Amino acid sequence: MGKDARTAARLEDVAAAAGVSISTASKALHNKPRISEATRKRVFEAAQRLEYSPNKQAQSLAGGRTSSVGVLTYDLTSHCTGPVLVGIEQEMSSRGISVLLANAQSDAAQEPGHVEQLISMNVDGLIVIHNETNPHPTLGRDWGIPIVYAYGPSTDVTDCSVTCDNLEAGRIAVNHLIDCGRRHIAVIAGDKRFIASGDRLKGTLEALAEFGMEPAGEVRYGTWEEPWGRESVRRLIDDEHVTFDAVICQNDPLARGAIEELERRGIRVPDDVAVIGHDNRPIVTQSTVPTITSIDNSGEAVGRCAARYLLDAVDGKERHGVDYVPCRLVRRGSTRLLEDAVIE
Repeated sequence: MGKDARTAARLEDVAAAAGVSISTASKALHNKPRISEATRKRVFEAAQRLEYSPNKQAQSLAGGRTSSVGVLTYDLTSHCTGPVLVGIEQEMSSRGISVLLANAQSDAAQEPGHVEQLISMNVDGLIVIHNETNPHPTLGRDWGIPIVYAYGPSTDVTDCSVTCDNLEAGRIAVNHLIDCGRRHIAVIAGDKRFIASGDRLKGTLEALAEFGMEPAGEVRYGTWEEPWGRESVRRLIDDEHVTFDAVICQNDPLARGAIEELERRGIRVPDDVAVIGHDNRPIVTQSTVPTITSIDNSGEAVGRCAARYLLDAVDGKERHGVDYVPCRLVRRGSTRLLEDAVIE
């Protein structure tokens, strides 16, 4: 007599009975290559003995596509993760596909185990979301399902990765401030250990050079926290005696710190100095006075793109390398276009 729903064998039971990993069991049952005949036979025999039957719902879509995909987040609480996840769910929902979620809780050692668990639930593919744009170690290509990396790209250029274009973001910030009539633009950089900081600065410097300009004052790397924004403004004014009418900050807390220090000194934002941030974090940008103009990382667009690429891979149309999604400007009160200026 077959097992009922409460005692039905799972893929991990089959793997354990056959003495192989979950990913190997999955590949054997789906007749994937690079599995020896002896291993394949052992897995099939274990599946028959345990009366294992793959999830029927996961086989319901036409063309061999399952009705679910897995998403593995490195840190679900990160402000970078949420928008990407929303974009993935939007795209998958529009196609009638469910999303199964696992969170590694900022522990890379947990990732392989979560991948195996998601595979055991018969997902057709997997999206891995990292919360920073530094490349992260690949999970490899031996899982039997396609994997796409979102926001944080893989270190393996043969993998498929989607992230935001931080280089272009630096250019967007400069062009907006030029449109605001600013010509003496200071830059407050974040943590040098992060590729995003270097890319944003490179884009900023390239855009300034196109206008025949250089940053006002020295550009220093520091931290991503508000105190560095305040300290950087203090150094520009007290130590370097720099004249500036705009500040590009590489994230929103830096922008808030800069605004607080400027306002403390009686320097009006945006009348005297315009300030622009990055990341578009509502909890920061909308709680500051004035509200902060910021560059949005287009996380939802990154998520939607990653979802489409994963479904393409499920259909046999794999992509390789890193795809960059444009960032976008969100205007608020800390900058003002020339055409919006009040003439006194």
